Amino acid sequence: MPIIEIQSLSSPGVEVYSRLTDLQLRISPSSDRGIFIAESPKVIRVAVSAGYRPLSLLCEQRHITGDAADIIARFPDIPVYTGSRELLAQLTGYRLTRGVLAAMQRRERLSPEAICRGRRVAIIYNVVDTTNIGSIFRSAAALGIEAVLLTPDSCDPLNRRAVRVSMGSVFLVPWTWCADPIAVLHSLGFRVAAMALSPDAVALGSPHDGADSPQLAIMLGTEGDGLPAAAIARADYVVRIPMAAGVDSLNVGSASAVAFWEYVARSRAKKS
Repeated sequence: MPIIEIQSLSSPGVEVYSRLTDLQLRISPSSDRGIFIAESPKVIRVAVSAGYRPLSLLCEQRHITGDAADIIARFPDIPVYTGSRELLAQLTGYRLTRGVLAAMQRRERLSPEAICRGRRVAIIYNVVDTTNIGSIFRSAAALGIEAVLLTPDSCDPLNRRAVRVSMGSVFLVPWTWCADPIAVLHSLGFRVAAMALSPDAVALGSPHDGADSPQLAIMLGTEGDGLPAAAIARADYVVRIPMAAGVDSLNVGSASAVAFWEYVARSRAKKS
C-alpha cells in the first residue's frame, strides 16, 4: 500500500485532483479511456461494485484506517495521497466529500444497440446542467429506467458534480452517447415520447401517452428551451405533465422523476 504524504497540491500525481478540469480528465493521455473523480467512500464503493477501477486515492490520514480502509485493502497497489486537513480543504468543495477522493478509470464506451435491450429507456437531449444530469440519473436508477442515451451536447454524466449529485447512480444505469438517439431507438423497435409543452401534447397518464408501448423511450430536453421542434416532430408521442396553480412546467430533473414513475409503474402494472 504506497502511502504518499504530500505537502502541496502541486505534488506529482495530485494534479488530477487539484488542477485538471473534467474535460482534461476525460481526454487524459495517462489513460486511453480517460479519468473521472469520485467523491466520498459511499460513491467510490458504488463505482467499484459497478466495475470501475480506482487509479489513486486522496484522503485525510485518518481515513486510511477509517472510511477508506476497505477500498485501500481491495486495491493495495494504487497510490494513496494524504495530507493535512487544512491542505486538502484548499480543494474546491473538499469539505463536502467526507474526506476521500478517487481518480477512476473510465470504462470502454458501449454502443446504443448494446445497452438498449429493455422496455424503458431515457433520452437526455442537450441537458447541460451538472445538477440536473445527476438528478435525472438518480431518478432513472431508482425508478427502473434500464438505459440512458445522451446527445453529445449534453453534460458528461461522469462530471465530478454530476456523480456527486447522483450519489453514484450514474454507475448503476447503462448509458452512452448517441448523435441521433431517435433514429437508433426507432430502428430497435422503440417508440419515443417527447416531454414537451407543445400545444398538441397529451397529458401524462392519459390513454394516448404511449405507456402501453412494449418499448418506450422518454425524451427530456434542455433547461429553459426544452426539446427542439425537429426532435418533437420525430417523436411518436408528445406528452406534458399536468400542472396546477398556474405553473407551466417543472425543472427537468423533477420532471424526469414524474415521467419515469408514471411510465415504469404503469408498464409494470400491465405486465403483472
